[in-house]
Amino acid sequence: MPSAHQPPSRRAVLGTAAATGAGALLSLGAAPHAYASTAPARPPARSPGRRLPFLMDMVQANPGEPMTESRYNDPRTLASYGYDGQVINEFRPPHTGVTFDTVDDRIFPAGSEARAWVEENARGIDEHIRRSHAAGIDSYFFTDIIVLPKRLVELYGDEVLDDQGRISLHRPRTLEIHRLMLREVFARFPGIDGLVIRTGETYLQNVPYHTGNNPITEGKDSHHLLIGLLRDEVCVRAGKRLFYRTWSTGGDPLTNDPAFYRTVTDAIEPHRNLLFSVKHTAVDFWRTVAFNPTLGIGNHRQIAEVECAREYEAKGACPDYIGDGVINGFEEYDGLPGPQGLADLAGNPLFAGVWTWSRGGGWRGPYITNELWCDLNMWVMARWTRDTGLGEAGAFRAYAHRAGLSGSAVDGFHRLALLSAAGTLRGHYSALTQVKRLTWTRDQYLGGSDKDLTDDYRAIVAAGSVERILAEKAQAARIWQEISTLSGRIPLRDRADREFLRVSSGYGLHLYSVIHHGWQVMLRAYAGERSRLMAAHLRAYDSAWASWQRLADHEPSCATLYQPLGFGQKDANGVYGADPDHGMGPSVDACRKLLAS
Repeated sequence: MPSAHQPPSRRAVLGTAAATGAGALLSLGAAPHAYASTAPARPPARSPGRRLPFLMDMVQANPGEPMTESRYNDPRTLASYGYDGQVINEFRPPHTGVTFDTVDDRIFPAGSEARAWVEENARGIDEHIRRSHAAGIDSYFFTDIIVLPKRLVELYGDEVLDDQGRISLHRPRTLEIHRLMLREVFARFPGIDGLVIRTGETYLQNVPYHTGNNPITEGKDSHHLLIGLLRDEVCVRAGKRLFYRTWSTGGDPLTNDPAFYRTVTDAIEPHRNLLFSVKHTAVDFWRTVAFNPTLGIGNHRQIAEVECAREYEAKGACPDYIGDGVINGFEEYDGLPGPQGLADLAGNPLFAGVWTWSRGGGWRGPYITNELWCDLNMWVMARWTRDTGLGEAGAFRAYAHRAGLSGSAVDGFHRLALLSAAGTLRGHYSALTQVKRLTWTRDQYLGGSDKDLTDDYRAIVAAGSVERILAEKAQAARIWQEISTLSGRIPLRDRADREFLRVSSGYGLHLYSVIHHGWQVMLRAYAGERSRLMAAHLRAYDSAWASWQRLADHEPSCATLYQPLGFGQKDANGVYGADPDHGMGPSVDACRKLLAS
């Protein structure tokens, strides 16, 4: 159980700052989630302590880029953190390491370049399994379905394709091929402990001899076909674990619709090796979207997916603590009905564990040099998963002690972490209004009023909320100023981590200062204003960028910087890049011309 001395709760830390005016959080009056509330803090834990059965981690490289270098690639690191499973995801699933000889030996002929690639890929899979088992943890493989050899589709297209040219599970030959494929996988790789299945996003950048598409072409019927096939072949015949992800793109309601989730999963007979894997957020890993309402319902065990270096929130380049929000519920959930965080599910027998993504998600940068913030998030989630009775505060305290902190330094570090969550909400998102284009900034890109923010700005102006929203962006910058100040007072034991704490906090201050001043210029211009105040913010915007660049030039631990361009389209290699014509930079430059005219 938690000790008598716990770091203060989020509400206690930040509510005191708001009420006294001593910190960066100043009540905005109409803010529905202002911290000045006098409501009692939630207890650290809402159920007796429980050790959840599954704790897995994954490092995911950016599609089309070299594999991410990370300490979490080493299963010995995961074992030392209490993990019992590693999810391998190099976008080369294990069925790209088999020859399909049981289907047709013409697919990868002996002596061919394609067969040599498959065999080399298989040796890499063997090594992953060996390393995981040597560390004493299970080896799971991230598996996109449908991904099949190009040559197979050439040979059997008339039997596997539908009338739109898609590989279809609703063709009998396709199902037969997948059965043979899975049997080959477990014959070639008997040490695999299980598969993590993804549908809806099919990444082919790393598999030059394969093609594929989303198997869910006929809604629930497609899910029933696929889950039934996988249950038979993976869980029953092979005796391996199957984690079926509910996440998908394209509006698949399995992601977050409780009724649809029940319609799909209630038709499947439970099995001890079958679990459903559900993002803790109802959509992607964003703030201001609901806690996933499909968690904790139905007849099957579930694990919750938690991203520790969110691509929408700087990927670990600056403080971005998600432990409190994931466990206890983010501040924007206050007052909402139903479960708000994983602590609300701790006593539910269907809730069977947590799958952290220590690194990865999204595309491109920022690229980090130190994993401090990823480490904090995954450690807190791991400690809590192994003993939910600790609560978030107890798990955080354990990490702080591990990092060499004691006494008031623990409280200071916790305050900094909680402030980062508050600053991210008010800087990227909003506590006052629902930002609809949540991807206006993502990865290393900053969108602008010329495209990404147009609809949101129109709504803000129509609601007469310009000044309130801009005051909130100023508030976010003040929060990050306090974070930067606090960062120099926290004596982490490790020198590199201590330095990165300071530099990354400065990185966050610069990022959210750029956003603050950029929004001041863009939103005021969108509202038709032309003023000296805008000119002052334009100068501050330029100064913030210049200072940010100096930070990168002089601090070796600094992550790569954002670009003042929006998120663009895929290139010829299937990798997303910048939009060269739109973004914060072009938008501010257009305002610059207006002010100069």
